Amino acid sequence: MPKLNPQNERIKRDYLRYLKGACGKSEATIDATRKALDRFEQYTGARDFKTFRREQAIGFKERLAATIGVRNGETLSHSTQASTLTALKDFFVWLAWQPGFKSRIHGPDIEYFSLSLKDAATAKASKLRDFPSLEQIRAVVTAMPDATVVQRRNRALLAFAILTGIRDRAMASLCLRHIDLTKTPPLVRQEPDRVATKFSKSIITYFFPLGEDLTRIVVDWIRELRETHLFAPNAPIFPRTRLIQGDSREFQAAGVEPRHWSDASPIRAIFRDAFAAAQLPYFPPHTFRHTLGHLLEDVCITPAQIKAWSQNLGHENVATTLTSYGKIDPHKQGEVIGAISIERDADENEILAAIRQLIARST
Repeated sequence: MPKLNPQNERIKRDYLRYLKGACGKSEATIDATRKALDRFEQYTGARDFKTFRREQAIGFKERLAATIGVRNGETLSHSTQASTLTALKDFFVWLAWQPGFKSRIHGPDIEYFSLSLKDAATAKASKLRDFPSLEQIRAVVTAMPDATVVQRRNRALLAFAILTGIRDRAMASLCLRHIDLTKTPPLVRQEPDRVATKFSKSIITYFFPLGEDLTRIVVDWIRELRETHLFAPNAPIFPRTRLIQGDSREFQAAGVEPRHWSDASPIRAIFRDAFAAAQLPYFPPHTFRHTLGHLLEDVCITPAQIKAWSQNLGHENVATTLTSYGKIDPHKQGEVIGAISIERDADENEILAAIRQLIARST
C-alpha cells in the first residue's frame, strides 16, 4: 500500500480546491493534476513537500522519462511527460506562496521541472493521428447486431457518433429533449447546463449528410425510446444497461433504464467491442471527429459549406477544423500535389479567393 503523508494530503486538497473554485479548471484537468502529484509522491516516498529541492525534480524527471505506459508498453510520450511536469511546476509555484512554505521552496528549483528544449519541441510537434475511414465505420455499424434493445442502443451510438461528431462525454450526458427530429437534417442542441461540452460551449449540430442508412438507425432508436419505452424528455439518449441477478446469481443485461452513464468509459467499451467484432483495429470515439475533419476536404466546395461543417463540429474558428482535424496524411498529400494544376479557370480562382478571405476573417 502506497505511503500517505497527512500534511501533503491537506495541501493537495487545498490546491485541487483552488484549481476548481478559483481557476475554474475542468474535472479532467484536476484529475490529471492529481495523477501528476501522485506520481511525484510515489517517487519521493511521500516526503513532506517542505523538503522539496531541485534534486527531487531532476530525479523525478529522469524516472518519468523511463516510465513504461500501461496501455502500449512503451515509455511515456514527450507530451505526457511535458503535461505531468507542467502540472507539478504549477503546483509548486502555488505552494511557494503559501504560509509556511515561502522560505522552504526556492523558485529556481521549480524550474527543473522542465524538459530539455529538444524534448519540449518534440512534445509540441504535431502528430499524424490514425482515424477510421467512413467505409470502415459503416462496415462496423452494419456488422453490429440489433436483436436486443442493448444491441440497438450500441449500434445507434456508433451511428450517432459519426453523424454528429459529438465528443463522448457529451454523448453520455445528452437527453432526449436535446434532439429534434422534425428538423431536416435532425438537430442536436448541446446545452452546457446539462451536456458536458468542451469549455461549456453551447453547440448546435445538425446530422452530417453521410447517408440515410446511418440516419435511419438513430431516428429509429430515438423513436423507440420515446414511443416504446416511454422515456421522458430528460431521459438519456443512450441509457445505462439495466442489470438483474439471473438464476445462476450472476448479473446479466435486462434492457435499459432511464439513467445516464456517470462518465464516457462505457461508450469507449462499446466502441472497442464493435471494432473487435468487425475484426478492425480499435478507434476511440474522438477519432470520428478526425474522420469528419478530413471529409470536409472532399465534400465542401463553397466557403459557406466549409464554415457550416466546421461550426457543426463546435469550432468557432474554421482554422481549428482545418489545422486540428484536417491535416492531410502523407500518402494523400502526394495524390493532392500530383493533381494540382497551376492553370485555373475564373470560377476556381473566385472560389479560392473566397475561401482565403473566410480563413483570414477566422484567424
